[in-house]
Amino acid sequence: MRIGIIAHLKHAIREPFAGGLEMHTSMLQSAFQRRGHDVTVFASSRSEPETCVEAICDETSLTEIGCDEAPDKVFFQEHHAYLSLMNGLRHRRFDLIHNNSLHYLPVAMADALPMPMVTTLHTPPFAWLESGVRLCKAPHATFVAVSESIRRTWSRVASIDHVVLNGIDLDRFAFRAEPAVEPYWVWYGRIVPEKGLHHAIAASALTGATLLIAGPISDQDYFDREIAPRLDERARYLGHLPHSELASVIGGARTFVCTPCWDEPYGLVVAEALACGVPVAAFARGAIPELLDAATGVLAIPDDPASLAQAGIAAQKLDRQTCRAHAERRCDASRMIDEYEALYANLIEASSETKFAA
Repeated sequence: MRIGIIAHLKHAIREPFAGGLEMHTSMLQSAFQRRGHDVTVFASSRSEPETCVEAICDETSLTEIGCDEAPDKVFFQEHHAYLSLMNGLRHRRFDLIHNNSLHYLPVAMADALPMPMVTTLHTPPFAWLESGVRLCKAPHATFVAVSESIRRTWSRVASIDHVVLNGIDLDRFAFRAEPAVEPYWVWYGRIVPEKGLHHAIAASALTGATLLIAGPISDQDYFDREIAPRLDERARYLGHLPHSELASVIGGARTFVCTPCWDEPYGLVVAEALACGVPVAAFARGAIPELLDAATGVLAIPDDPASLAQAGIAAQKLDRQTCRAHAERRCDASRMIDEYEALYANLIEASSETKFAA
C-alpha cells in the first residue's frame, strides 16, 4: 500500500518525542515500512527519518514561533500548510491517507481527495476540530477513536465506527522484574497543567516517597509557578530524557503516578509503565480505567492528592510480572498495526468497488 500520514505541526516527529502523538505517528510510519508498505509522513521540519518525511511547515509550538508572534502566526502557518497539502494530495498516487493531525482542515477537505482517509481522534472534541468533523461529508472518510472513552465523547458529533486502542513498542520498554534498590515513584510526560504534575508531587510528599520526574517543559509559566518551588531532594526533575535513559528510570520505580486533570484520551505513559512491570496509581479519568484492572493499578479520586497517595502505596504491592503480561495483551503495537492495516485494506477495497461501479 502507498500510505500518506498527516502529522500535526506543533513539534517535529523525532526523538526524544515531545509527547504521545509524535510517538504514535513515528510508530505508524516505521511499522508500516517494516511490513513493506510505501509510507510518506507530512510533518514539520526537522522531523526524522528524512527519507520518508516531507516537511510542509516549520514547527508551530510557541517556543519555536515566539510568544510575540503567536497565535496569529501559528494559525496562518498551519492553515496554509494543510490547505496546500490537501490541494496537492488530490494529484498524488496514494492508496490511503491517514490523518493523525488535530487540525480541522484535513477533515473538512477530505471530500477533495480521490482516495479514502482515516482520521484518528486522539482528543475529546474541541471547537475547531469538531467543526471540521461536522463539515466532513466525504464518502470514504472514516473516524477511529483511540479508546471507548473518546468514542463516547465524539458520539454526539459524528458516528465513530472503529476503536483502535493505541499501542507501544514493547521491546523499547523492557520488563524489569525488580525495582531499583533505593525506592522511588516516577512521573513522566509533558509538563503542562492538564497533566497534573503538581498533584503527583503533593501525593508523594504525603507518603514521604521520593518522586523522580522526567519530560519536556511545555509550559514554562506552569513549571516556574507550580513545579519549581516544590522541587527538592524528594521531588527531583531529571529533564527531558532520551528514550534509553527514560525507560531505565521508569523500570526502576515502585509505582508510576498518573495525574491527568482532563479526560485523558488514552494514556500511553500508562502502557509504557506497565510494559516495564511498574504498577500504576492514577486518577480515574478518561480512558485510564480502560487500561487498568485491579491487578495492575489502583485508581484514585481525581484531583485528590490524599487519595492518590493511598493509591500509590497500594499499587507498589502489585505483581510486576502481571503488569507486563497485561501490557502484552492490551498494549502491543503489533496488535494496533494489525487493526489499522486490516481497516486500510477494507477501505481501499470498498473505494475501488465504488469507482468500478461508477
